[in-house]
Amino acid sequence: MSNLQSEVFEAFRAIDIPEDKALKAATALSKRDDEVSSIKGELLVIKWMMGFVLAFQVAIFAKLFMH
Repeated sequence: MSNLQSEVFEAFRAIDIPEDKALKAATALSKRDDEVSSIKGELLVIKWMMGFVLAFQVAIFAKLFMH
């Protein structure tokens, strides 16, 4: 169990949720966190791509008027 997953499990157990349900909920939250991390990585790549395209378009636009 990861650190975050064990903390969530302990929090659920502290409010008297049955052990099996607390474990399932902690596991589901852990999977969600993994998916969010994956999406954040993909978003970073998209930001870099958009920055490159924008810089390229600005360079073309500047070249048109400085020619």
